[in-house]
Amino acid sequence: MTRGGDASLVRSAADLLEAGPIHTLDVARAVLGLTGHAGAASAAVFQLLGSDPRFQVDREGVWSLDRSIVPLGDALGDVRFAVVDVETTGGAAWRGHKVIDISIVEVQGGRIVDEYETLVNPGSAIPPMIVGLTGITTSMVAQAPYFEHVADEINERLTGRVFVAHNVMFDWSFVSAELAQSSGGAPQVPKLCTVRMCRRLVPQLRQRNLDVVARHFGVEIHSRHRAYGDALATARVLLRLLDEATGRGIEDLATLQWYLKRRRQRKEFDPAQFSLELPGYDSKRRRR
Repeated sequence: MTRGGDASLVRSAADLLEAGPIHTLDVARAVLGLTGHAGAASAAVFQLLGSDPRFQVDREGVWSLDRSIVPLGDALGDVRFAVVDVETTGGAAWRGHKVIDISIVEVQGGRIVDEYETLVNPGSAIPPMIVGLTGITTSMVAQAPYFEHVADEINERLTGRVFVAHNVMFDWSFVSAELAQSSGGAPQVPKLCTVRMCRRLVPQLRQRNLDVVARHFGVEIHSRHRAYGDALATARVLLRLLDEATGRGIEDLATLQWYLKRRRQRKEFDPAQFSLELPGYDSKRRRR
C-alpha cells in the first residue's frame, strides 16, 4: 500500500468511527471493502489501525475512536521536511561557536524536492581539529558569506517545514542561535530527530550514528562531515524511516511525534476476538 493510500484509509476509518463504536468486520467492509474470510478481514483492519493510539478495540472486537489522545495531524506525504546539517567551529553554540557549513534538503511526498548549501564565514580561524574532520579551511570560508547574509534565505527555507536532523538538537541549537543573532529569532517549527526515529522504528540497530544507519538502509554518504553530504544522506534515511513508520500504521505527523515520545505496547491481536461467531457481533448493528 502506498503512503497516501494508508493515509486515506486511516482517515476513512476515523470518519466512520466519529459516529460511534463499530465492530471490526464492519470496519473491514466499509473502509477496506473486505467481505470474505473474517479472519483475513480482521487482520487487515488490525494491521491498519492496531498501532494508532486513537483507535481502541475491546474484547468483542468493537473499535472506537478517541481523537483527544492525538489529534489527527497532517498526512506524512503532505508534510514538508527540511533536513538540515551543519558543520561548526566545534563545541556548543551557547559557548560562542559558529556555523561554517550548512545544507538544507527539503523532502515532501516521498522524494527530495529542493536542496540548499553554503559555506559560512565564522569571522575567526577554523581550529585544526575541525579542519582535519571536515576538510574546511580558514581560506575556504574567507570569501563565504557571514551567517547574517544568508539568514533570511535560511529562515524562509525552514518556515512551514519540520526541522529534521540526525541528533536534531545539536543542529537546531546552532541554527536557532545564529538566526537569533542575525535576524532576531528562529521560526517556530516542529522538530524531528532521525536518531530517535531509528531508536523506535529500527530497534535492532545497536548503534545509531549516521554511518551505521546509512549502511543499514543502503544509503551512500558522499563527502562525510560536509553539510551537504550528511544532509543528503539524512534525507534519504528519513525517507526510509517514514516508510518504516507507515508500515506500522503511522500515517500522520502528530501520531509519529507521539509514537517517538512514548512507549506504548501494541494492541495484542487475537483472531478469535473478531470472529463472526462472537456474541458481541451483530452484522446489523452498525453502532452502539
